[in-house]
Amino acid sequence: MNQRFRITRSMQESNTEQSISLEECKRYFASKPDFTYSTVLNIVGAESTMSIDGDFFMWDLEGSQIAFRLYMGDLYVAISNEAIVPKMIEIATDLHADIVEG
Repeated sequence: MNQRFRITRSMQESNTEQSISLEECKRYFASKPDFTYSTVLNIVGAESTMSIDGDFFMWDLEGSQIAFRLYMGDLYVAISNEAIVPKMIEIATDLHADIVEG
């Protein structure tokens, strides 16, 4: 099972902007050539496909798509590959946010 992490500002009392907005994410990820925005995440299984609506910033990692999902002012990502960890730390640093497991 993959670990899930949340990039959040909710613990920062001194930060006036505790939510990460969709507009902020769109601007930020637009500057990253290996990210694309999608409003649907398709998960393809052996016998079926599941579609999840939302705001997803898809990172192309060596041909695999890694979803960073914006949900209620936080970004979520599942760690399915160790290469995701430094990217997650980079994004949290750039957005002046913290990383929380769960």
